[in-house]
Amino acid sequence: MSESPAARLQKLFEGHRLTPTQRRIAHCMVRGAAEVPFLSSVELAELAGVSQPSVTRFAVALGFDGYPALRRHLREVAPAERAGGGEEDAYNEYQQAVQGEIENLRRLSAMLADPAPVREAGRLLAASRPLPVLGLRAASSQARGFAYFAAKVHPDVRLLDEGGSMLADRIDAAAGAGASALLCFALPRHPKEVAEALQHARGAGLTVITVADSAFAPVARHSDLLIPAPVGTGLAFDTACAPMLLGRVLLEAMADALPDAQARLEAFDTRAAARGLFVE
Repeated sequence: MSESPAARLQKLFEGHRLTPTQRRIAHCMVRGAAEVPFLSSVELAELAGVSQPSVTRFAVALGFDGYPALRRHLREVAPAERAGGGEEDAYNEYQQAVQGEIENLRRLSAMLADPAPVREAGRLLAASRPLPVLGLRAASSQARGFAYFAAKVHPDVRLLDEGGSMLADRIDAAAGAGASALLCFALPRHPKEVAEALQHARGAGLTVITVADSAFAPVARHSDLLIPAPVGTGLAFDTACAPMLLGRVLLEAMADALPDAQARLEAFDTRAAARGLFVE
């Protein structure tokens, strides 16, 4: 399968130290990868919510003479025709949102062709006792779902899904109890509190593993290992199928690194049967 425009853009941005504004432009370009080669610098600036000179500086930071040179490069590596006028026109707005999520899952699948980052994350998560799992606002459901299943195989999982002044205290308590890593789910819009919490966690000696919507998300600089999973933007509220699935993949990698994971699962099933927890 040929590489998607979004994947080609991700590769273009890799290895460059980008400012927060430039990361915002990069993230916007990835989300609209099919249209970007046909946008002017003014149009891209409006789409990303930045100034036109910021787009020019961004292109220079990537090694191009200016934005026109960057756009020529994108047109050379992009499909010949502009998005639209094809099969997707047969879909209504709801189907287009689903098709967008299918493409996000394809991108996630392509990224997982190299399993090393996920396996490393699984090893780090398995070794942390306790294991704090952070997710605020839009990402709270991702963190809660991960923590629910992780508790079946990990001996001490601590869900951090509420902000406030006690969040730093709970991170400190986990570190004091022996935690060595923290897992964070970070989705747009990115709360300032999450970035501050990750900065605090690293200061407390924790290794931060982050699932975010982009490698250029604002939390990237506060993460030791960031694994991206794109969100869908076709509806009024973002959809997060890929981050949810990546969370389950990380659960699998963590369970593989826990020698007693299977025994814990079997013990839970025995207790659940004895208590009649589930309707058969």
